[in-house]
Amino acid sequence: MVAGGMGVLATHTAQGQIGGQQAFPFLNLPTSAKLAGVGGVNVSSRDADPTMLYGNPALLNADMDGRLALGYVDYLADVKQSTAAYVFNTQHAGRFGVALTYLNYGKFEQFDAAGNSLGDFSVNEYAASVSDAYTAGNFTLAGTLKLAVSGIAGNHSVATLADVGALFKHPEKDFTVGLVVRNAGYQLKPYTGSQREPMPLDVQLGASIKPEHMPLRFSLTAHHLQQLDIVYLDPNQRGQLDENGNEIKPKKTLGDQIARHFVVGAELILSKNLNVRVGYNHLQRRELRLENASGGAGLSFGMMLQISQFQLDYTRAYYHASGAANYFTIARNLDSLFKKKEI
Repeated sequence: MVAGGMGVLATHTAQGQIGGQQAFPFLNLPTSAKLAGVGGVNVSSRDADPTMLYGNPALLNADMDGRLALGYVDYLADVKQSTAAYVFNTQHAGRFGVALTYLNYGKFEQFDAAGNSLGDFSVNEYAASVSDAYTAGNFTLAGTLKLAVSGIAGNHSVATLADVGALFKHPEKDFTVGLVVRNAGYQLKPYTGSQREPMPLDVQLGASIKPEHMPLRFSLTAHHLQQLDIVYLDPNQRGQLDENGNEIKPKKTLGDQIARHFVVGAELILSKNLNVRVGYNHLQRRELRLENASGGAGLSFGMMLQISQFQLDYTRAYYHASGAANYFTIARNLDSLFKKKEI
């Protein structure tokens, strides 16, 4: 049931009231095990994982230099995503990150108006990006340019987008604050006609802190700050009945509107070679749960294991009662791999 898996993804990327009104929503999907493990949205957790440039290009840092990361996501049904990211430093042009992500929704059967099968067609999307970051003192400023392509049965749409990010790193403590404007762009080629759709703009602000004597790093991230109300209430959903048998429709509350903007993540750092992650995304929880069961929607659990020169990451993220997504990422420093041994 490819269509079922695609439906879950569409709901996952809907983002409340703006769902269905934007093109290229796949650009808001977490692409790696680290990002998914801390809730799917994070702009401040700074480490050696090159795929974190998808969260905020200002997270590019010296620990990423020369590292290549390859990621794979097994969503529901036949929906799969693959990602590659590599970071390198230059003397005068800043620190660069190049990345490519590819999302394949599988095969669909096509029918004509009379119900006759016309064969199969495929649906896929991909985006290539180049990031550049400059660090001065405790601040890093960075930007990303993207080219995104979406294809359905031979028809294609093309867009160019940009991310702009900033990061403050405390000079003494393990404390960082990040800000990013993601997916500001323009649809160069719509699917049909000349009607262009808006891009999935997302303004995010977050902080990460590791208390000095605790093996825990906490992250709190706010997303879609450009729009207060991201609550979607299904007009077809049946409400509860009052004592007189009248249907009570659910209503929006200010508390729920605020809570849906926040994602919480935590990393238990057991050693430099092992840590465990957990994340909670309230928007996903509210939008992807069933009426009588949540199925763990909005929760994610993961871990990082360092074996020799390889960093292995795994996350299981729950989006719906019907199943969860599995994220795998492997990273290695290529500079040390190809560097000649000293005699």
